[in-house]
Amino acid sequence: MTISEVSKEYKISADTLRYYEKAGLLPRISRKANGVRDYKPEDCQMIEFIKWMRSAGMPVDSLVKYFELMKQGDKTNHIRRQMLAEQRQVLLKKRQDIEETLKRLEYKIAFYDDKLSKRDGEAQENHQGTKREDRASR
Repeated sequence: MTISEVSKEYKISADTLRYYEKAGLLPRISRKANGVRDYKPEDCQMIEFIKWMRSAGMPVDSLVKYFELMKQGDKTNHIRRQMLAEQRQVLLKKRQDIEETLKRLEYKIAFYDDKLSKRDGEAQENHQGTKREDRASR
């Protein structure tokens, strides 16, 4: 696949793909005779994993370390597992923070809903009172 095909398929800009290659996240991508990058299925699997881990909030430098550990084989499984578990904790904390923020927003929305419904109720009462006054003055 070309860089534009990979970019479209994985919804990652070509610049980001080049950056991942330069940063060491991706191995050197093979090239066609005309110099165009030629992404293989295993490259695309790595891109999918990188995208997934980046969306989980893992920094690029941590991913570089993770891939360096992968190259060392199974003897680093415990370290890689620990890195993933730590990232999981980061996500859980973010989720907790988001849930707390949502509760605060919901409270404020309910506060304004209450104020607005009281105001609308008063306006309705005033409108009804005006109608009665109009009838009485006839």
